[in-house]
Amino acid sequence: MTATAPHRHRAGTGTGTGPPRVGLVAATAAGRRHARTLAAAWPHARLVEADGVADALRTAWTGYDAVVAFLATGAVVRILAPLLGDKRTDPAVVVVDEAARHAVALLGGHAGGANTLAAEVAALLDARPVVTTATDAVDLPGLDTLGWPVEGAVAAVSRAILDGEPVQLVADAVWPLPALPPNVHLVPPAAAPSPAAPHPPVRPGPAADPAGGYRVLVTDRVVPVDDRTAVLRPPSLVAGVGSSRGVAAAEVDALLCRVLADAGLSPASLRCLASVDVKADEEGIRATADARGVPLRTWPAADLATVDVPHPSEVVRAAVGTPSVAEAAALRDGGTLLAPKTASAMATVAVARQAPRGRLAIVGLGPGAADLRTPRAVAELRRAAVVVGLDQYVDQVRHLLRPGTRVLASGLGAEEERARSAVAEATAGHAVALIGSGDAGVYAMASPALEYADERIDVVGVPGVTAALAASALLGAPIGHDHVYLSLSDLHTPWAVIERRVAAAAEADLVALLYNPRSRARDWQLGAVLATFAAHRPPQTPVGVVRNASRPDEQVHLATLATFDPTVVDMYGLVVVGSSQTRLVGGRMVTPRGYRWRG
Repeated sequence: MTATAPHRHRAGTGTGTGPPRVGLVAATAAGRRHARTLAAAWPHARLVEADGVADALRTAWTGYDAVVAFLATGAVVRILAPLLGDKRTDPAVVVVDEAARHAVALLGGHAGGANTLAAEVAALLDARPVVTTATDAVDLPGLDTLGWPVEGAVAAVSRAILDGEPVQLVADAVWPLPALPPNVHLVPPAAAPSPAAPHPPVRPGPAADPAGGYRVLVTDRVVPVDDRTAVLRPPSLVAGVGSSRGVAAAEVDALLCRVLADAGLSPASLRCLASVDVKADEEGIRATADARGVPLRTWPAADLATVDVPHPSEVVRAAVGTPSVAEAAALRDGGTLLAPKTASAMATVAVARQAPRGRLAIVGLGPGAADLRTPRAVAELRRAAVVVGLDQYVDQVRHLLRPGTRVLASGLGAEEERARSAVAEATAGHAVALIGSGDAGVYAMASPALEYADERIDVVGVPGVTAALAASALLGAPIGHDHVYLSLSDLHTPWAVIERRVAAAAEADLVALLYNPRSRARDWQLGAVLATFAAHRPPQTPVGVVRNASRPDEQVHLATLATFDPTVVDMYGLVVVGSSQTRLVGGRMVTPRGYRWRG
């Protein structure tokens, strides 16, 4: 069970419980026409009506997460200037000119999501997005866009990164950060203060550059900073909380603040509050989680009773069924106890540090065409610090990678090596993207990678348009009914097993999509497979082959079981064998959704 603090959604980030609400403001007929285009595409966007355009803009500012204004930039600035507060909470504002030629990220560039919103607006209006934030303009991740709180000299350090000056990145542990440019030099965790220490002192050396250089610290500790130091706060701390019934939120929060301060830990690094499940509805604990913008996780008492803690209590066991609430809840997912339980009149708090988890994104790039590559795939490529893949696939997306991305590319036949490398990099704590063509879960890299991945890493699957889907779209609608994917490669599967599966698909009258249909070394198998299908289907059953679907040298060929020539096929093709119900209509393969053909 979780509870989160109320907050504005950030435009384009997908945070919160739904898409950000976008207020659309227009003064002219052309502007309203463009606004209606956005509203038709986005259910979360509304045209804001008021007595005047200034009132509409103010209403959008206060009532929506983001604003798209079809107005002059100067007018928007003059109207909104008195309302500006904090860039972390102000709505993003994008301004579009009368002819919809440009979508300008005016306010909240990357912190508020305006740059992303401008790109989305531009895509819908066929306009040009204009990014006004320096880091985004040169394709560098801003320190305040990494999803973590950041403190200190953020502007100065960001400027140093932009200017190519040496910047040290000093981390207590390896965290899955995106790629940073080459002038940002990582100080290995071994040279930084020990992450197991509750409050290690800041010593001269990498964490305090005597030359006065710029640095980024990644730590949950309270550390002194200067005008050349920015501090990123990773979500590493779990605060276990127990209480008497009816405890006040003020008491819980005050105790939490005291425990963190005594341990020298930053509240900005809180990952969550944790407790026993009978406290899931304890208003004082829930309100504290809400106020701090972190979830509340609760566990059954029997679960917490299995956690080894330094200070068990039989009194607590008698009351709630576990000898520890605060310490056990803090340690439930592992980690190191930094602050043992401390009690106030009605509450108990303990704090543990969880080790960082690496991140492995398994990304399907689609069949080859850039416009069939999903936005989510692009986002994961840009989030990664390490990209692993077949060399020819890496070449397709190299231009999308951020400066400083480490690329591990290898040739054909090294699938297992690539999978192991990607998992090893993620296990070491890095943000990794393992790429493949089509969908990574279909005859591709997801399966071998997940055979090696364990609970030490977070895995994100990014679906892609498969070769079968791309080929089917070119052929017509051959998979309108039940169908089966079959690979004819006997590299990993004995041919006898493939034969049995082909026979079963043929007898079941399934449309068959044949991957890896034919190569120089396997030049007879496709003919044998087609003969098996021919024994169960009419000779006029359509057969299609698509070579290099969606790529510049794309080729489409249609025939029937009686006329199809297997020699036109190679490893770059995909063969689609229709069912007994599949027909050619207007030169396209069509399989009806039911078995009563109405053609």
